[in-house]
Amino acid sequence: MANNKINVYYGSIALFSSILHNVFLLYHVELFVSVYKIDKTSFWIGEIIFLVWNSCNDPLFGWMSDKKYLKHSSSSQSNIVLARLKALSWNGPLFALSFLAFWVSWAFPSLQFVVCLCLYDSFLTMIDLHHSALLADLAVTTEQRTGLNFYSSFFGAFGSLSVFLSYIVWHRDQILRFQIFCCGLALISVVGFWFSTRQLRKIYLKYSKDEDAVSLAHRLQASSVDDSKDKASLRQFVSELAGQQNFLWFAAMNLVQVFHCHFNSNFFPLFLENLLGDSIPQYLCSVLLGISFIAPHLNNLYFLTLCRKWGTYYVIRGLFLVKLGLSLFMMAMGPTHVWLLALYIASNRVFTEGTCKLLSLVISDLVDEDCVLHNRTQAVSALMFGTSSLLSKPGQTLAPLIGTWLLASQTGESSFDPTVEADILLLSGHDVFDSGHSDGSIKLSLSSLDEPSRTMYRDGVFSLLVYIPTVCAVIQLCVWAQFSLHGKRLQWIKSLRSGSMYATV
Repeated sequence: MANNKINVYYGSIALFSSILHNVFLLYHVELFVSVYKIDKTSFWIGEIIFLVWNSCNDPLFGWMSDKKYLKHSSSSQSNIVLARLKALSWNGPLFALSFLAFWVSWAFPSLQFVVCLCLYDSFLTMIDLHHSALLADLAVTTEQRTGLNFYSSFFGAFGSLSVFLSYIVWHRDQILRFQIFCCGLALISVVGFWFSTRQLRKIYLKYSKDEDAVSLAHRLQASSVDDSKDKASLRQFVSELAGQQNFLWFAAMNLVQVFHCHFNSNFFPLFLENLLGDSIPQYLCSVLLGISFIAPHLNNLYFLTLCRKWGTYYVIRGLFLVKLGLSLFMMAMGPTHVWLLALYIASNRVFTEGTCKLLSLVISDLVDEDCVLHNRTQAVSALMFGTSSLLSKPGQTLAPLIGTWLLASQTGESSFDPTVEADILLLSGHDVFDSGHSDGSIKLSLSSLDEPSRTMYRDGVFSLLVYIPTVCAVIQLCVWAQFSLHGKRLQWIKSLRSGSMYATV
């Protein structure tokens, strides 16, 4: 019973962040461009400032959170969990307030854009780091962690419904209803964060009383350790991590995965418009877009059951094989099979997003390995998640850059229409899209092209659609084959880590 309650309240945290984040993804760029009328230069300067901050805050916040655990800390496991819950309890409401700061004009658009993005991403990063770290701190076994992840996916899918409700109230010329709607979402989020973390703390304390005696003995023993040997530094941690081969192989695979996720997000509207727009009704394109938000969460519920049976490593490898197989099949069929193409466009994004949502389980296993290999008294979960996020950041920037370069080389046409400011929507693959979503769109007006040029352009778009997943899948399969933290080695690591933890769910 304790397990189920903890799973539910842990998963509900994903609900109260996703109901806000999905709305942010869809509307914040259009708001500043169409409503606040931000100029292009200010937009790009804001993006550059944001990307610098976005690249730094994950490892910075992880280090601030976990640097004390790199020492032979006397903190018990339950104290670490309670500290993370406390951080979530106040970062959650602040995250909701930073969300509200977007939708009311209170400063010059250029200033408001930078301040709002950096504040929003700061609190989102804190929530993601501590929520992800709890996955490793609350549980060790695959069954327990997949249970926690299962409820996160379930509530995340439920939170995606805010996207559909937002369509009803959004209108760029009459924004009051949308502002009221966002205030309601923020209020739900504030109350939800407060209630969920409070209940999770209460339940965790109730079922961790047996840890007190063991924890006290551990603290007394740790207090006798020579402090000169306990000093830890960031340089030491980086050196240790650089020698951890499984982490490096995972980082390489994750870099490609993040690139592919953001490529799909950035170019999803382009694929719909240029490959399907003339062949299927517009509302079906909207349905495909909506499905791409919810289906990854629902798919993950099934993937997690497979993880319990076969192991996360083999499920991820299977998803890479599926991605490769579908891409090769679509490549052979060509762009003329419209409904098959529609299914492929949707499934490619859904399966890719599904893989992303399983990676927190792998990082949690890497937390266990780091804890055992370096004989840490406590795991540095947030720091590991933050470092992993830092190393994947280049993929977010490379996705739109490489994508537009390949598109131009395949079609001979620029991705930008000089008569509109479509180019300011290009750079939308930054950290606020860690769940794999993006509101970014790459646009090109084809009205000025003759029919042969249009056909050539569509063929180039189709080539981009199938070549990128194929290359990504081949690279990932080669890299993932080098990852050894599965099977007997993973069981050995978990058995040692279980022996060092004083309270798990």
